[in-house]
Amino acid sequence: MSEAIKSQNQKKVAVGKDLQFLQDRVSKANANHVVQNLMSCLKTLEDLGKQESELLSPCDAQRIKLQAEIFELEGRLTGDHECSNFLDSLDNFISESEEELNSVKKALASRLRETLALKWLLDDVPTQTELIQYERRFSELYINIQDKLRQTRRYYATYNALLEIKDLMLKEISLLNSISSQFQDAIANSMSQMKLIESMEGILKGIQQKLDKVLLSHQEEQQVCNALKEKYAAATAEQRRCYALLKAFQEECAKNEKLRTQNST
Repeated sequence: MSEAIKSQNQKKVAVGKDLQFLQDRVSKANANHVVQNLMSCLKTLEDLGKQESELLSPCDAQRIKLQAEIFELEGRLTGDHECSNFLDSLDNFISESEEELNSVKKALASRLRETLALKWLLDDVPTQTELIQYERRFSELYINIQDKLRQTRRYYATYNALLEIKDLMLKEISLLNSISSQFQDAIANSMSQMKLIESMEGILKGIQQKLDKVLLSHQEEQQVCNALKEKYAAATAEQRRCYALLKAFQEECAKNEKLRTQNST
């Protein structure tokens, strides 16, 4: 702004010199072109004066504004008590802001830990595909356990049957030995023959009772076997139905996963 004023002053001086030069020439020689130049210089001088006033007016306004700000700053600097109060309040505000920021950071860290914990829990939860695989493996394991159980029962039944056969064979051998020893005595004495006959009848009666008991046990076991066959047939039908439902469920899960993938994309 000062350079512009300086330039205007230089122009004003130059125009003044030109004007003086023209006035001297006009006084010496009366010429129209000299007068016209003089009028032009006068107009230029007036324009420069207007520009100077226009440049000085904002400079004065800016100077007044700067002086007012200087006075205001001086007033603030002179008021030490008010300045100290302002600084104290500013320090308190900064401290409170720092405490609030720290509390927000702590809350954010706690929320982040909770979010990570929930994420870990969600990662530990098996998906539908994994649940289906677990269910299939449990079904296969259950079938294997049932097979092993049936095989073990069959082994125990065979063992018990062989043990019973062994007992019967031992009893038969003992009976034959007893008959053989009594037969030699029965040949020589009629009383011994009657005792042998009575003994044989008792043995036959015991064998008949044993046979009836075995037949009754066989009938009961046959009934149990028939009931087990019926249960096995019903279980087989139920297993087939479950396999069909499981297959349909897996297909629906696959469709659901496909639709979810399409919706997410």
